[in-house]
Amino acid sequence: MATSGSIVSAASGVHEELESRHVWGVPTRLAHWFAAISIVGLIATGFYIAWPYAYSQGEAYDNFLMGRVREFHFAFGYVLLVAFLVRIFVFFTGNNYARSGFPFVWRKQWWNQIFEQIHDYLTIRIGKRYVGHNQLGALSYILFVVMMGGAQLLTGFAMYSESNPGGFWDRMVGWVIPLLGGSWQVHQWHHLFTWGLLLFVMIHVYVVVLDSVLLKNGLLSSIITGRKFVRKDDVDSKTWIS
Repeated sequence: MATSGSIVSAASGVHEELESRHVWGVPTRLAHWFAAISIVGLIATGFYIAWPYAYSQGEAYDNFLMGRVREFHFAFGYVLLVAFLVRIFVFFTGNNYARSGFPFVWRKQWWNQIFEQIHDYLTIRIGKRYVGHNQLGALSYILFVVMMGGAQLLTGFAMYSESNPGGFWDRMVGWVIPLLGGSWQVHQWHHLFTWGLLLFVMIHVYVVVLDSVLLKNGLLSSIITGRKFVRKDDVDSKTWIS
């Protein structure tokens, strides 16, 4: 159910009619937050595993600090895997906002919109407003969350499989280790993907806050409530954005 209201535009000083519209469904929001929590947990525990900056006192058999951190790391990995699969499922079964901004890389118009949005963000300029994802946002999700996040899951569970040769994860993703040249190389790729995800998180938070302030569309709160403030001239995602 949509509700209407008005705000005073800071630029023009006139009232703009707004509509509160449901955009993000519950599965989309849950997948987002579970992925966000798991990524933060994975980065924090992963850095400790790579560079243990704290240690426990006493004999090793009385302590299990590194082992406990690894347990949490693996648990966060499972959470990210579930969120990853749910989001892919929602892409195909959810509303059109769940798949808005789809990368039509073979279309010249899509590239024009990408460069236009990059210019808008670099110059902190209010450009076109999108009810769903804009093309640049969707592209960043695909490159960093889907592709890099998927590679992170593959390399992570491949390393996990080494603790149980011939087990479930060894049969599922054990092939990643010889493909990348061995266990050490898998570790290095896993660390590299971690830095990529950390970069994405920082840019993502900055852009979301910037859009919320400039566009005043409730983007920041929409991932909690599911609702955004929409103007009549916003680019809607009644069909996939093209």
